[in-house]
Amino acid sequence: MAPKTRRYDDAKIRAAVTAQFDHVARAVGELGPEQLAGPSGLGDWTVADLAAHIAWIADSLAAGLARPPAAVPELTAVEWPFATASLAGKISEAARETLTGAPLPELYDRAATAMARELAANPGGRVLQLWIGDMTLADFLVTRTVELVVHTDDLNRAAGLDIPIERQALAACTRLLADSLALRAQGGSVEVRIPPFAVVQCIEGPRHTRGTPPNVVETDPLTWIRLATGRTDWAAALDGAHVRAGGERADLSALLPLMS
Repeated sequence: MAPKTRRYDDAKIRAAVTAQFDHVARAVGELGPEQLAGPSGLGDWTVADLAAHIAWIADSLAAGLARPPAAVPELTAVEWPFATASLAGKISEAARETLTGAPLPELYDRAATAMARELAANPGGRVLQLWIGDMTLADFLVTRTVELVVHTDDLNRAAGLDIPIERQALAACTRLLADSLALRAQGGSVEVRIPPFAVVQCIEGPRHTRGTPPNVVETDPLTWIRLATGRTDWAAALDGAHVRAGGERADLSALLPLMS
């Protein structure tokens, strides 16, 4: 049986996306040339490339809303992680073309203004035409929390920063990726706990109904997000005691990352 579709508060998600983008914009505006030229830890991207990509996340959202709407959604938020890998190169190329030639503060100001304008003008039910598959604005905004939280964490680690992560953005990101795991490996034999935001059951086998389940995985939100997006691997997280796994089925290594 497919897991239930989780509902998100559209107003809270909009506020979280806007606030998280603002946090990054302020931090990027204070980076010096040496920091911007440093490695991001993501392929051959520099910190400047990563920062420009985060600006593109908001800029492309605004551009999508400025286009005519699609008729019906083709993709839900929980399906989105599985569709991202095939478009990684295309997205990177589009971001470079869109953002080349302007200083980062200008890029962020432009993107923030455009995003605020388009969000104010469009309801959550609006269907965006997207490369990845047409999606409602409400669903697509939930995926923006994933992009923004993941890349905020990337930026913090690459540049030694401490950019805050909005609790609502972190919660939505954690829940979406947990629900995607439950969709990929449907079942009830393993309980995955990511306190305080998510608990899901997954993997075929005897279903747990009461008491302490025999197969449990527990971790914190940032570790879960890094596992789900390929920033760390299962063995390293276990060795570092960032994941606790008990039971013969409590091994998620074959299911991760969900996206990379």
